[in-house]
Amino acid sequence: MIETLMEWDEALFLWLNGLHTSWLDPVMFWISEKKTWIPLYLLIIGWIIKEYQWRSIIVLVGIILAITATDQVCSGFMKPYFERFRPSRDPALEGLVHIVNDYRGGRYGFSSSHAGNSFALATFLFFFFKRKYKWVAWFFLWAAVVSYSRIYLGVHYPGDIMVGALVGTGFGYLFYRISRYYLTKYRPKARQNTR
Repeated sequence: MIETLMEWDEALFLWLNGLHTSWLDPVMFWISEKKTWIPLYLLIIGWIIKEYQWRSIIVLVGIILAITATDQVCSGFMKPYFERFRPSRDPALEGLVHIVNDYRGGRYGFSSSHAGNSFALATFLFFFFKRKYKWVAWFFLWAAVVSYSRIYLGVHYPGDIMVGALVGTGFGYLFYRISRYYLTKYRPKARQNTR
């Protein structure tokens, strides 16, 4: 069963990775670069501070913990435990993988911390703000595009992405619930009418 799933994963990877064009190579490389999204992260921080003032520390710590937990599970535990080669590092796929700028990533790729971290952030923000801002659902599209860029660049199988996304979604929701609890607990008391 596991071998069959891995064969399907490899076949799907080769098909998706094969959908490349010269003009898209630099775009996907840019999307995959973590520093690309620093302005977005700064905007999110500013937005949360504006929404919650001093209590924003609860929300920001929740996001940090969600991403840290996701990253530790995906990169700190799963990659060294499962030791599944990235497609770009797999000798069996030598010459079949489309590589951009000779970027190959680390040795192991299961599961994707890029997918995990982006879905952790998207999930946390979605549940926190969905009632007030319907557009927060677009963060899932952003997370999906970031995740797909990893397949495009040849450094992750679709299975790496799906498992990473599930881990990130789980931790994003868990820390949303914890943060929401503490945000409610420390809600400012309404001013009493002294007249």
